[in-house]
Amino acid sequence: MSIFFIILLKLIPLYLIIALGYIAARVLKAQKETIAKLLIYVIAPAAVFYGSYTIEINPANLSLPILFFVICSLMALLFLFIDNLVFKKDITKNILAFTAGTGNAGYFGLPVVLALFGDQAFALTVMAVLGFILYGNSVGYFLMAKSNHSNRKCLLKLLKIPTIYVFFLGLALNYWHLNLGGIAITALEQFKGAYTLLGMLIVGMGLATVKMAHIDYKFISLSFLAKFIVWPLVIGGIIVLDRLYIHAYNPQIYNIFILMAITPLAANTVVFATELNVHPDKVSLAVFVSTIFALFYIPLVMGVMDGV
Repeated sequence: MSIFFIILLKLIPLYLIIALGYIAARVLKAQKETIAKLLIYVIAPAAVFYGSYTIEINPANLSLPILFFVICSLMALLFLFIDNLVFKKDITKNILAFTAGTGNAGYFGLPVVLALFGDQAFALTVMAVLGFILYGNSVGYFLMAKSNHSNRKCLLKLLKIPTIYVFFLGLALNYWHLNLGGIAITALEQFKGAYTLLGMLIVGMGLATVKMAHIDYKFISLSFLAKFIVWPLVIGGIIVLDRLYIHAYNPQIYNIFILMAITPLAANTVVFATELNVHPDKVSLAVFVSTIFALFYIPLVMGVMDGV
């Protein structure tokens, strides 16, 4: 079986979870706001702590969250400038800037890495994903919150997000080799699955309230430009530079780089848009369209790269 179909089959269960989220919202009247708060304040911090606590600490690994945090932030600022020209005073520009700076690295990236490269690549991918999470809970969150809040309120909301704190706490405990015990580690491991499950559910739940009137073609076009064209070009340039001059990373990390560049729009965009009440329906639709596109785009790109 070709790598295209292998990846395609691994992605299908995630789409079934999205469908379950849609059914839960439509039939059971489940509230996505509750799931959003759980993800932001409980699930994501626990998953991040587990990743930073268990990773092997060395310069190459530690550079991954820093590198992706910088790329995410620069992409967001670039598209904030572009979006100001397109949307002017419309708060949509803040959402799009957030969207351009991130991707569904956790909910999609981690399952795909496990399917293609196995457990040995998981910890490295977690470090890359941490860069996206740190961006989403700092620069990205600030940009989106600015659409409805003053600078002071944005900073206060940002300081309440626990993810950044637990990331550094996990690294500190890891560095000092402080053993939390088998029970604690086993409990923390469970949050990895919850992170993927609830993230996909909230995409489906967001779609339950979407109407055709929520389609914003400019928003979708610019977000696709950022995620599926500019991101791969930037990551491709970094890989070429490293191969020719820097030699900091190995081919396994290059594969992770490529996957991080071609994931769909981040489900966390729906999470934050819901929590901040910033056009969650418009965001949910854009995330869904990109998710359908990525179902074929990811296997296609990885299949082509496998043959290079």
